[in-house]
Formats: sequence, structure tokens, C-alpha cells
Amino acid sequence: MTPSTVLDLAIIGGGASGFFTALRYAEMAPQRSVAIFEKGGHFLQKVRISGGGRCNVTHGCFEPRDLAKNYPRGGRELLAAFHRWQPADTVEWFERFGVTLKTEPDGRMFPVTDQSDTVIQCFMERARVCKIPLLLKQGLVGIEARDGGGFSLNFENQTEPVQARAVCFATGSLKASPLLSQLKKLGQPLQPLVPSLFAFNVTDPRIQDLAGVSHPRVAVRCGASAVAQVGPLLITHRGFSGPAILRLSAWEARALAEKNHHFSFQIDWLPEMERELVKRCFAENRQSQGAKLVRNCPLAPISRRLWESLVKSSGVEDQTTWGQVSKAALSTLLETLKASRFEATGKTTNKDEFVTAGGIERGSIDFRTMQSRLTPGLYFVGECIDIDGITGGFNFQAAWTTAHIAATALAGTEI
Repeated sequence: MTPSTVLDLAIIGGGASGFFTALRYAEMAPQRSVAIFEKGGHFLQKVRISGGGRCNVTHGCFEPRDLAKNYPRGGRELLAAFHRWQPADTVEWFERFGVTLKTEPDGRMFPVTDQSDTVIQCFMERARVCKIPLLLKQGLVGIEARDGGGFSLNFENQTEPVQARAVCFATGSLKASPLLSQLKKLGQPLQPLVPSLFAFNVTDPRIQDLAGVSHPRVAVRCGASAVAQVGPLLITHRGFSGPAILRLSAWEARALAEKNHHFSFQIDWLPEMERELVKRCFAENRQSQGAKLVRNCPLAPISRRLWESLVKSSGVEDQTTWGQVSKAALSTLLETLKASRFEATGKTTNKDEFVTAGGIERGSIDFRTMQSRLTPGLYFVGECIDIDGITGGFNFQAAWTTAHIAATALAGTEI
């Protein structure tokens, strides 16, 4: 950028929400100037690694009210926003530019290529066609609102300030970001940042030899009164992960942070079966398989290895048959199956894929435009806002939606 350049829109952050804001803005206001400033050495890093490198673009939920229920923070504000841009619009936009999406059985939507590079190449090609300057290693170190409107921006690799009539923050999570001080200087209120979407560290003899074992459906909760989160579970060498665990970590993010991520939780290994039904299964096994060892007859869909561990932890000896097992042992096994209690001693977060709760206070943003209510010309999109969804493509959808709303407002604004 040259010292004489005055941008109509400067976008801070070269991730999903930043690119989509720039592209939508360029589509709607092709006569205006927009540039993306990225502090790192690569664009769209989170897009590249998301979904195991496949990029979970969105979720196949096309009813705004149902969609909004997947956001522990921000669902109310996003409800109206999803009436303006929802997954159906996302699918149509990507298809328009050559990226066809497919829906998996759990609702997650990926490119048919199963390659995140498909999305990245689409964005980069659209930026080239729209002639959007893309600037790497441009960390924002200073921002000042100018008298009469607009902003003066100082970047770490720019010798002169960049002038912009409007600025859109699309930085992703603000965790440990040097931008926090700049935002506070502008008077922008922030909600405290705490981790969301993390695995539970658990050291427990019941699972110490079960790393890699998965279970298709559990109900997991923190305390008997908490709402259970249901879904698949994965046992890792550090403890528990998988969709059910990640969802619980999102919904309970602030409560678990207050406990320094040391907390107890319960797992129902058979959420589809009421206790009475499990008891009937026990009774049937006693009658029809009385000579077989309890440890050799897992209740579906529990895997053999997991069943053996649960049976052993219930005090049932290895050589005990269904005909020999006592009522007291069956009562303990029932409790183990329906309410196994574990202690978490910390969290594990993928350092590249982390999601945080917290960020720009939602009440300080006009969600009709994504503009700050306190600083005219300052906009926020994506994960820098105190909005976060559960795993499954919901965080990207919030990025596309807020980016579209901001771009629409900016394109229709005389700046």
C-alpha cells in the first residue's frame, strides 16, 4: 500500500470471515477498494486444517430456528441473521464458483473433493478476479479513529499508516492477541476469553488401555442437573474426545473455566435404553446365556474391549457367568452403564483449531450491519465476536453469515 492510498475498506485478518467479507463486498461494490491484511505468513490456515483437512464448510440445517440452537453463545443474535444468510445460501454461493458440497449422515457438509484446498483455491481465485490486494505479515499495531471519519492504521511492515474509510475486524479468536489493547483503546467492550471445544484429560484405570476405542452414542453431563450432550465419543491416550465431549465443553465453557478445567462428569453409555430396559436385557442374558461369561457378552452397541473394562470396573470377576452373577453386581453394572463418573484433570485443545468463547461483546454490535454501536465505521465478523458454535460446521456458518451481513451493509453505505 502506498502512503497516498485511501481504502474504502480494510479487513484485518485473512481467514474465512475476512475473505468472505472481502469477496461479498467486492461483488456488491466493485467500484470500491478493499484489501485484506493478515498478520501471519499464510492465508486461510484454519480453513486448511478444519475437518481433518477436508474443511467442514457448513451444516445441512436449513431452518434458522433449529440452526441457531447450535450456538452456546450468540444463538439469539444469529437467529435473525440466519434469515438473511443461512447454509442454503452458502451452498449456492460455493456452487456458483465451482465448489460442490456434499452432506454426510451427521449433517456436516464438505466439498465433494474432500480437500480443503478446493475452498482455498476458490477464495484465492475470486480474490484475483476481484483484484483484492492480499497482504501477508501485516500485523496491526495501531488504529486511530480520524476526525471527520475513517481510520489510520499502523502495520508492522508498513512504513506509513494506511488510511481506510471503514475497518472490519475478522481476526478469528482474540486469544492472546496484541489487538486486544487496540480494541480497548477504542472503547470496545470485551467478554473474557475462555476455551471452548476441547477434549477432557482423564487418568483412570478404566480407560488406560482403551486409546482409540470409539462408541457411537453416549450422553455426557457435568452433574446430575446439567443438560446432557449426546453424540459419539472417542477414548484417547489423554482421556475423552469426540463430538459429545466437544459439545459439552462448548455449552459449559465458562463454568469449566471457573473450575480451572478440573471437574467431574458422567457418561451414560446406553442413552437410548432406559434403566428398566437394561435390566430386562440382564434378565434375558441370565436365562438364555447363563453358561456364558458376562465379559464375553456385550450389550449392543458397546464394543468388546469397552464392555470388558466396564464389567471389570463393576466388580464382576473374569470367570463369572450370567447364571452366577449376583443381583448386587448387576446393580453396580447397571449404574456403570448408565452413570459412569469420571474426573477431568485438564483439557486438550488443538492449538491450530481452537475455538474460544468470549471476544467482542455482542451487545456492542448492531447485528443488522455488524457495525460497532460505539465507533462508526468499525465492523466485526466471525469468531472475534463472543459467538461460538458446537462442532459440525456451525462456526464457519456464523463466519459466512456475519461476513455477508457486514459486506451488504458496507456496500450499501456511502463511505
